[in-house]
Parts: sequence; C-alpha cells; structure tokens
Amino acid sequence: MTLFTGLSAFPLTPVDDDGRLQPELLQHFLERIVAAEADSIGLLGSTGGYAYLTSEVRKRTLRAAVECVAGRTPLIVGVGALTTDVAVDLARDARHAGADGLLLAPMSYQPLAEEEVFRHFEAVAAAGELPLCIYNNPGTTKFSFSPELIARLAELPSVAAVKMPLPADGDYSGEMQRLRGMTPEGFATGYSGDWGAKDALRAGGECWYSVVAGLLPAPALALTRAAQAGNATEAERIDNAFALLWTLFREFGSFRVMFAIAETLGLGPITPPRPLLPLGPAARDRVEVALQPLLQAA
Repeated sequence: MTLFTGLSAFPLTPVDDDGRLQPELLQHFLERIVAAEADSIGLLGSTGGYAYLTSEVRKRTLRAAVECVAGRTPLIVGVGALTTDVAVDLARDARHAGADGLLLAPMSYQPLAEEEVFRHFEAVAAAGELPLCIYNNPGTTKFSFSPELIARLAELPSVAAVKMPLPADGDYSGEMQRLRGMTPEGFATGYSGDWGAKDALRAGGECWYSVVAGLLPAPALALTRAAQAGNATEAERIDNAFALLWTLFREFGSFRVMFAIAETLGLGPITPPRPLLPLGPAARDRVEVALQPLLQAA
C-alpha cells in the first residue's frame, strides 16, 4: 500500500487577521484527524489555504503539524507556489522538517504549457526527494493535466500518485483504466470533490482527498471504509447523511463552507482570507442544519 491511499484529511490552516498561525487550534484540528485514524493528513492543500499564505507561515505550519502528529499519521504537505524556486524551497523544507509526502499544483498567473509544468514538477520532485502526488485541480489553477502529461510525470522517480477532479461524465472506472494503462504499476489514482467520493472509491479509486474530513474525520472515514469494502448500502446511507453539506459545497465552494463548519462546531473563530468573505447568516444557518444528520450519527 502506498502513502496515497484511503482517506486523506485536509484541515484548515487557522491564522488570525494579521496572518499569524494559531498553532494550538491547528493542533486541535490535527488531533481530531489522528484520533479518527484517517490514513493521512493533507496539510496545506487548497482547504489549508496554501495559496494565501507566505512561505514563512507555511513552514511554521508544517513544523507545528510535525510536532503535534509525531509520526502517528503520515503527513502530505502542499508545496505549490507561483515560481519554481519557491516551490523547490518549500519541497526541500518539507523533507528536512519531517513530511512524508508532497502535493504539488501548478500555480501560475500566466497560463502554463505542458512542457513548463513538466519541468516545474521535475525540479520540485528532485528537490523534495519524497513521494509526490500530482495535484490536478483545474477549478483553481486553470490548468488541466492531460493523460499524456500525467503518464510522463509518473515516470519521474518520486512521482507516485495523482489527485484528480471528478470526471464530468462520471466515468471513474473508464478514466482510471486509461490512466493505469499509461502509468507504472503502483501509481495511485485518487479523487477530490467530496460529493463524488462514494462513487470514486467504489469504482476503485485508491484515495479520497477529502475536504470535509479536515473537520469531520470520523464520518468521512466511515464512508471511506464502507465504499472500500464494497458495502453499497452502508456507503449510500452515510453519503445521504452528507447530502445537505454536499449541496452547500457545490453552491458556495467547500473552502468557505469549512470555515462555517468550524464556527458551528465551536472549534475556533477563524475567517477566510480576504478578499474571501465568510458566509452570511442565512447560509450559516443552512450549514448548521446540514451538520445535524452527521452529528446525530456520531
């Protein structure tokens, strides 16, 4: 089994209004994930707001996480940055700080060509010397990895997995079959887009890179295990309990909703980084209602 399997839980990165890390709150989030026995932690992913944080804050966040987790759960850390030299620096720092794996998205202001993305990944993977997951997230980066580029990157020594968006046609099996036919044995294909997790896992996806597991790891893990075990009835039951939350994720974006979940659960007074704004009162009321089936099940 590789690092990039099962449930990877992506926590928020709690910072104050001046952009300073709140380490105690971060560690509280992480302890919940560790206690739930998620398969890995996806630190400083999109849910962790990495694109809004300075390199210094990101490095402090990783060190606080390593200290808290202390090897109990593998740590995968996002090292995406606008320039290759910054991403390389973050990858090296991740290795020295004690991360177990890397997650890399091709951030850019200018549209990127495939060769530019390949060379960016090549440099970061060589610097990090850790298992690396390709972060295919066109919704935020506006760059979509072709199967051919994924296959080319998979030949790099440390590139071990890809985190895919949900396929528009819902054909998880077909997409994975195509990718597996082009990539080395053991290369792991997983998915983000929480509302599609049940179907992706049941179709054979190796990993669910989960937003909601950052704050609700126990029900997310229950859904993961039911889907992995082929228990369609149980997976459907748990997924139905998430249904209202999935609607809010699609409507407002999961990042914004996660801050409202943290507030509703009483986990901390944190707000999205500006220019993003917190959800309004009506939407927050809907979040509270959406959480009830999950909290009652717990």
